[in-house]
Amino acid sequence: MSDPSPESPRAASPESPDTASTLSPASLPSRPPLPALIIFDKDGTLIEFHAMWSDWMEGLAQRLAAASGHALVADYLAHVGYDADSRRTLPGGRLAIHSMTDFRTLTVDYLHNRGVPDAAQVTASVWSVPDPIHAARPTTDLAALFTRLQAHGCRLVVATTDDHAPAVATLQHLGVDHFIEYIIGADDGVPIKPLPDMVLAHCQRAGLPPARTVVVGDSLDDMRMAKAAGALAIGVLTGLTSAAQIGPLADHLLDSIEQLPALFGLPDQP
Repeated sequence: MSDPSPESPRAASPESPDTASTLSPASLPSRPPLPALIIFDKDGTLIEFHAMWSDWMEGLAQRLAAASGHALVADYLAHVGYDADSRRTLPGGRLAIHSMTDFRTLTVDYLHNRGVPDAAQVTASVWSVPDPIHAARPTTDLAALFTRLQAHGCRLVVATTDDHAPAVATLQHLGVDHFIEYIIGADDGVPIKPLPDMVLAHCQRAGLPPARTVVVGDSLDDMRMAKAAGALAIGVLTGLTSAAQIGPLADHLLDSIEQLPALFGLPDQP
């Protein structure tokens, strides 16, 4: 789910693997070339993941319990991969990896398996989608970052497992939609992460090869998608995964997207 809670950038873990470059771009012995196309994930990369999803997830569980007459809040949250104690989505859990359509289907299946009559009707009666505007908190000054990258010739797009319309609404609310050439969402008919299709579709539309493309994301599926497509994989630690988890799949590992200009060796702003 598009692949949102306030989460400050984390320092490198001592367990960070050697397969990914250091978290300090300034100390890199060699830098990746400046890409022609940057494909950003949305939740956990551009915006804070848990802030978007925590209230929604807890509210949905409570409404399902009330509508079904079953005491299922704790069990349902555990089933979908949400830790109620820390109010955080767990890496690799159903909430983290499924599109909204698939997540609704698995909710119906869960209720059915719990013996809830008319599980689809019960789900429909309480279903809502997260507010893509008021819950969206950017991980950095997106306008400043995008301006800087575009000034050096980078084209910017988004690939998200969120649906298309809420992704657009989020970027519009944050005032950065005009920087993004194109968005591919989970409901756009393109096979989703970790398959390479979103990357390949963006490359085809831009007329650029994957070799001149980087994928920036916070999830294992973002990295797998990049690798499968032949693009450079840049992991960030503002989402669900730790350095130890995402490092083995990332070509470069950053605290946040704020470090991208330094990674590419762009000159400091005056």
